[in-house]
Amino acid sequence: MTRYTKAFLTLWLVALYLSTGAGSAWAKPSKVAKKHSKPAPVPVVKAPKDGLAEARLIEIYRLIGKSDSRTALQKSEQLVHDFPNFALAHLVYGDLLSARTRPLTKFGDVPASQLKNGTEVLNELKDESQLRLKALRERPPSGSVPAEFLQMSAYNKHAIAIDAAKSRLYLFENQSHGLSLVADYYISVGKLGIEKKIEGDQRTPLGVYFITSQLDPKSLKDYYGSGALPINYPNVLDLKRGKTGGGIWLHGTPPDQFSRPPLASDGCVVLANPDLERLLRTVEIRSTPVLISRNLKWVPPQSLQPRSHEFTTQLNAWLQAKSSGNMNTLSQFYAPDFNNGKTLADWLPKLRSEVAAMQGREWAIKDLSLLHWVDANETMVVTFGEVATGQRTGTTKRQYWSRQNKQWKIIYEGIIG
Repeated sequence: MTRYTKAFLTLWLVALYLSTGAGSAWAKPSKVAKKHSKPAPVPVVKAPKDGLAEARLIEIYRLIGKSDSRTALQKSEQLVHDFPNFALAHLVYGDLLSARTRPLTKFGDVPASQLKNGTEVLNELKDESQLRLKALRERPPSGSVPAEFLQMSAYNKHAIAIDAAKSRLYLFENQSHGLSLVADYYISVGKLGIEKKIEGDQRTPLGVYFITSQLDPKSLKDYYGSGALPINYPNVLDLKRGKTGGGIWLHGTPPDQFSRPPLASDGCVVLANPDLERLLRTVEIRSTPVLISRNLKWVPPQSLQPRSHEFTTQLNAWLQAKSSGNMNTLSQFYAPDFNNGKTLADWLPKLRSEVAAMQGREWAIKDLSLLHWVDANETMVVTFGEVATGQRTGTTKRQYWSRQNKQWKIIYEGIIG
């Protein structure tokens, strides 16, 4: 049993102790079974549904707000029965029990004389509660999307956006009419926050990433829960900026923890196991983008069209230059600090041979995806299929463009998949 689990159970037991005499949720011991009685049937246990525990917790909060403490207590008792490792639910349950014998002045109202060494854990649970409530009060406007999701290809069947300030992960499905928000979950990030720069700094990176693989839980320690989805940190932009480290995953929680405090990992994004399992069943390797932002900016999809058009005009100009075979014109689209493992001087001969092999045929772009990242600089992560005229298939490429002196320049180009 972890320090965290022991501490929250201590808080719960204190609350139960304080409620003595006003009724208890402890189940009465069952009578000894008769010698020849048939054994009780083993109940069928269904896997917990993603988001269910939080939805039930929020319902309890609403009942408390309506002063319906009796119903809140009943539902709280059932919640901790169904999710015995949900620390926050235990704390709410303890509060409701304590309220039957004395007035409570605050959430997690455990007397200081009884709290002893549980102050840190109590504060973490309060933070978790506030973030869950804030994210559910401050919902994204209906139909809106994160501003970074400029354009999605049909191959991007899903997308993930993370708002670190809200400790929230949003899951989108790419439908015929565009991105649609289908689920969102409470998450934990690095112990020291966000904006990872060096290995071991216990921070979660910010940027645009992609899921690179899915790790079998049988190959992992229990610490990672139901499994893990690694992302490609450090990405091209991170490497260019000298960032180090690796092993950043979206993963689950140990069996004795339903969720972890908001700041709890060594840099990974941590979800409750039922929520992670939804991602494991849903997302696709290599094509699912993972946006990690300090604060997500939600916008109407139609507002992205002008920015998308402005950039695709430049992208099409690059494609026309490549189709023309004019290397002087084509090379102007590449930044002096271009690097994909080769400098620009080393890359241009390969690009020249690629153009020569086309023998005057034109190139076309299909399945275009544009992800727009803005921090101190402005970067466009571009994924597309590049097909020569007369051919049905081609290569899938990813480019990173940087806005330099008000002009878009390619800083990276490579083949993926």
